[in-house]
Amino acid sequence: MWATPAAPGAVDEKVSPMTGKFLPRESYLPNRPGYQLLPFRFERWSGDEILLVNDVGELVFLAADLFAALVAHRLEPRETTYSELKAKHFLADTSPSVPIDLLATKYRTKKSFLDGFTKLHLFVVTLRCDHSCHYCQVSRVNEARSKFDMSAETAERAVDLMFCSPSRVLKVEIQGGEPLLAFERIQQIVALCEERNVHEGRALEFVIATNLVPLSDEMLEFMRQHSILISMSLDGPELLHNKNRPRKGNDSYLQVLRNLTRAREVLAHDRVSAVMTTTKESLGCPTEIVDEYVRLGFVSIFLRSISPYGYAVRTGEALRYETDQFLAFYKAALDHIIEINRRGINFVEVYAQILLTRILTPFATGYVDLQSPAGTGVGAVAYNYDGGVYASDEARMLAAMGDESFRLGSVHDNSYEEIFGGETLRALIAGSVLETLPGCADCAFLPFCGADPVFHWRTQGDIVGHRPTSAFCVKNMAILRHLLGLLRNGDSFVRDLLTSWATGIRSHPVAGAEGVARP
Repeated sequence: MWATPAAPGAVDEKVSPMTGKFLPRESYLPNRPGYQLLPFRFERWSGDEILLVNDVGELVFLAADLFAALVAHRLEPRETTYSELKAKHFLADTSPSVPIDLLATKYRTKKSFLDGFTKLHLFVVTLRCDHSCHYCQVSRVNEARSKFDMSAETAERAVDLMFCSPSRVLKVEIQGGEPLLAFERIQQIVALCEERNVHEGRALEFVIATNLVPLSDEMLEFMRQHSILISMSLDGPELLHNKNRPRKGNDSYLQVLRNLTRAREVLAHDRVSAVMTTTKESLGCPTEIVDEYVRLGFVSIFLRSISPYGYAVRTGEALRYETDQFLAFYKAALDHIIEINRRGINFVEVYAQILLTRILTPFATGYVDLQSPAGTGVGAVAYNYDGGVYASDEARMLAAMGDESFRLGSVHDNSYEEIFGGETLRALIAGSVLETLPGCADCAFLPFCGADPVFHWRTQGDIVGHRPTSAFCVKNMAILRHLLGLLRNGDSFVRDLLTSWATGIRSHPVAGAEGVARP
């Protein structure tokens, strides 16, 4: 510890004038009585405990009597809890400008996803698809209907519009339908982006979201040359995958595995990731789905529920299970993932990782569904095959159902300023700031959660929605409580594991030696 030099002629009250040594701890406590409460939210956690969370996501659990003392300004500075609350900016006993400035810095860091505006740009190059998945969120068409492909002119105008974004980072995600059925358009978009970027100097990243079945050697070589990532669909073991994702010949699973091997050989193992969707059939086999991902060498899984859009609504698939059923599935799968890690295999659940990053670190995440204001238009935008520009991929799916509420404009008819400065996007942003929304403004989980105005419009007829009956809210609050419970009450291995998912730092030794540890 360092002593602060006293001004000339002054007496440093923290240092003994006789010995020059520091005085006891009590000498450093506030000279004036009382303290100021800084903004925080709270809720009863369990029994005799209260959870407190401030605006930047710092949290602390307090016994009910200590909480009562805190809010009554009776908490003694000698209490260990007092020091923790001061360090985490729940109270201030000095000039309030110092902790407020520190809080402002942390708050800016949490909101850094707003820097540069729109980073993720989704190009829907075709609605054609060779699968007929019952839960499909888009309005797909059969392979022969090429009129639902993006034209060369539309692609060029969409790329021009994308480069109007001030962001230094541009992520191009190419979707469908099945985008590989319009591979010529993919080649054009990549070429246009790279040519334009010679002068722009942006950080460019390309991802193709595909079922992987139409993959050819030519496509793989193109992806290798242009450092394109693959995001593929895999719902679990063979019987489940084929049932969820039917195609002519009922061989989707075998085709996926064959092309997964080829893609890894050409692009590298870590250039191919997978996503799954939880159907009613999936609910009964959480461990089997996770084991399939581990068996195939994946290092993570995103446990995703069905979204209420597109073909999933027309078939009734989106309504076939309740939120509590998904939550039971999710928790069972997460428990199994923890046990897999105990056996020495590093494997991550991605949605938990996103939430834990928000809970345990000062950093923002790029996941647009968990942002305030929402990432619609601000974090991501979708360019449809016909040139329509939508505030999110879900907004584009909603338009395919006949609701154009969140169509921002067209690449053919509107300027960048008209699309991103128009009333539609302004209303979405204003209606998705959690700090102003009823049911969210006073919620203890606000710093960890987000707003999904398109989902609430679709399910409740309002971009704000009614939080107590919102499936989005129920799901996220349940998962957040579960993760906080594991951090609070789990053994040291579990706490260390979850912390490592958020921070990338693993300090606890891996229990056991079975399996192969993966980075």
